[in-house]
Amino acid sequence: MNQTCPTIETESFQIASNELPETCSSLRSLSRQLVRQLGMLNSACGELPLSPVQAHAIIELNSQELSIKQLALALNIDKSNASRALSQLCDKGLAKSRNNPKDSRSSLCQLTPQGKRLLSKLNRQQNAMFEQILAQLSPAQIAQLETSMTQYTRAIDTANAQQGFIIRSITEQDNPHIARVIRNVSAEYGLTPDKGYGVADPTLDELHTVYHADDAHYWVIEYKGCILGGAGIAPLAGHDGICELQKMYFDPKLRGKGFANRLALQALEFARTQGYESCYLETTAVLKEAIILYEKIGFKHLAAPLGNTGHDACEIPMMLTL
Repeated sequence: MNQTCPTIETESFQIASNELPETCSSLRSLSRQLVRQLGMLNSACGELPLSPVQAHAIIELNSQELSIKQLALALNIDKSNASRALSQLCDKGLAKSRNNPKDSRSSLCQLTPQGKRLLSKLNRQQNAMFEQILAQLSPAQIAQLETSMTQYTRAIDTANAQQGFIIRSITEQDNPHIARVIRNVSAEYGLTPDKGYGVADPTLDELHTVYHADDAHYWVIEYKGCILGGAGIAPLAGHDGICELQKMYFDPKLRGKGFANRLALQALEFARTQGYESCYLETTAVLKEAIILYEKIGFKHLAAPLGNTGHDACEIPMMLTL
């Protein structure tokens, strides 16, 4: 049965951690410093008659013809900025344009021989600069830097994909909507109520009440008033110092945007602030993507389940030391 998504007054949830603002401030400072040190705020790229945007544009044009829209997407800039950069390159004789045979409303740009010669100079200049920079680092440090920069750029891409979505604490009004998500996703994977999965919990329609205690919490993900997923943390009954990651379900509209990783990390940070020593979870082999995520985060497989969660069909117990 279709349900109307509620319009909810929302407030983004922030982790109660004194380290988060300091980390953000440090990364922002380092990012600004990096941009300045690489000369990205200069009007010219080194000794060449190119602005930083123009330099990035000719690098992209070296491999293929591009429209204004394609260049804007490649450089992550607005179309007017991309249009201005291409016009300037054409004025300098570094690029030329032609009508797009597939779209009469746009044109395609490519480098001229002069543009390719200038690109060769740009590559030599930038290679020399980076050789000097990397000469200050050991091979191990260079490898570590590459790994960290890769993680950083991927995080930026993922954050961009999550724009417009809100992660916040569950409200009582959310109860029927997150229950609907859990039931729909469970049915999608064949996790029926009669087989001992979380969808069979008698409290499924009352999650706000279930997670209202100080040592528990549940977050939902909202987009334009619709609840599309959520996850929670609660103490594992009978095991002091151990919490359980529970009811992490996502509508197909959320998948592929990094929300599972983000919400799991947020839940684990909350668990640390509450003084939990370990986090437990139970899952099943059909949820292959979830298992991969849990292993990536650091969860280890257990030989046998802990406690009595009532989810006897979840045959894969895992634990993470916090």
